[in-house]
Amino acid sequence: MKVKLAISKPTVGASGKTGSWRTFRPVVSHETCTKCGNCYRFCPDAAIDTEFNIDYDFCKGCGICVEVCPKSCIKLIREDE
Repeated sequence: MKVKLAISKPTVGASGKTGSWRTFRPVVSHETCTKCGNCYRFCPDAAIDTEFNIDYDFCKGCGICVEVCPKSCIKLIREDE
């Protein structure tokens, strides 16, 4: 049985796109990703889709996805790099 999560897609709100002040951005290594879905489930901003792509317009760089990835497929990279 496939479980559906009640996650709403991010939209431009009163503050606009909220990822512009990020210091670090997560980068997914799709080659080593096992598609466990932890990053998708635990992202507080719903900035990761079901294909494990990150919407940088809304990602705030909190690093939760990095912490919950069991295979360390996501790395935080400084924004200026």
